[in-house]
Amino acid sequence: MNDTNETIATDAFRSVLKLLRYLRQHARQMNSQGISPQHFSVLRFLLESGPVTVGQVQDYLYQSASTASTLVAQLEEAGHVTRTRSKKDNRVVIVELTVVGQEIAQNTSLAGLPLLRRQLKHLPQERLQTINEVLAELMQLMEVPDSQ
Repeated sequence: MNDTNETIATDAFRSVLKLLRYLRQHARQMNSQGISPQHFSVLRFLLESGPVTVGQVQDYLYQSASTASTLVAQLEEAGHVTRTRSKKDNRVVIVELTVVGQEIAQNTSLAGLPLLRRQLKHLPQERLQTINEVLAELMQLMEVPDSQ
């Protein structure tokens, strides 16, 4: 490896570390405000989408059904959401913001992963493709299993 490649590789690695530190710091700030980043993500999703099913929460978070159900139950226990059975299909659970949950979603600054999710939607398709390719290569270099 020549000096230029080593310098660029070091800069890239530092950028990854800076991003990870930022996400950890953001998570600590959210937790200090009494809400986890995942809980906030669900509240923002509900604010932007309206009532949704637990399955839609699962899809939004890219989590398992049990994780999504646990998060929704925790939010319900905190008084941030309500869960009701669908009148059309009793097997389907509808999740909706309470007034308190809506206030939290509206009044907490958007940062971290929820902000990234929003901002990515506004990028040109070619730029998104480049980002996807770079992220795929990083995951390959780090030997991230497909199941993650």
